[in-house]
Amino acid sequence: MSAVALVPVALLGVLVGLAVPPSAGLFTTRPAHLPSPSRPCRRVWLSPAVTSVVFVGLAVALGDDPALPVFLTVAAVGLVLAVVDLACLRLPDALVLATALLALGGLSGAALLAGDPGRLLGVLAGAAVAGGAHVLLALLPGSRLGFGDVKLASVLGLPLGWLGWDALLAGLLLPHLLHGGVVLGLLAARRVRRDTLLPLGPALLAGAWLAVLLG
Repeated sequence: MSAVALVPVALLGVLVGLAVPPSAGLFTTRPAHLPSPSRPCRRVWLSPAVTSVVFVGLAVALGDDPALPVFLTVAAVGLVLAVVDLACLRLPDALVLATALLALGGLSGAALLAGDPGRLLGVLAGAAVAGGAHVLLALLPGSRLGFGDVKLASVLGLPLGWLGWDALLAGLLLPHLLHGGVVLGLLAARRVRRDTLLPLGPALLAGAWLAVLLG
């Protein structure tokens, strides 16, 4: 993709970045008539520059792939999920389901547009493998992996499955390497304790993004 073509993608990323905080606020602000949760949500700031980099990276990696709009859409909703998870340590089912429907519907259209409907088998296999692997991790003794994380991993398996097994494998491994590195760094800096709960959703999303770039 030419540098000129990347300019509107970067601007779109900035606009999405401006929309992410108010969108996340719909899921982090609790109505006054409801009781306060045991763990109140924190305030999380996201720079539009981050979303612009995310969008440009996907555009460079995918080029003229007909699924590029789907990847950008998943990234936009994924950034909202990341902010909510960082703020409240949860991944709202409504957002995860919306991401799944957008990804599956969009990739179905992209496969038909590319004249390769059989590619959907890889998409579905990616979701099944990613979901199954994280179910096993969640069931391990002492695991802190929540089933919200399992659902998100399954959804991210859809676009990664579109790209093939190498991207899917990278998307399965990179999030846990990233998360482990962050946890070790925070422990070394004494910012958290061993029993501190930390969100995995942002690492799942960042790892999937890096897998696309490396693919």
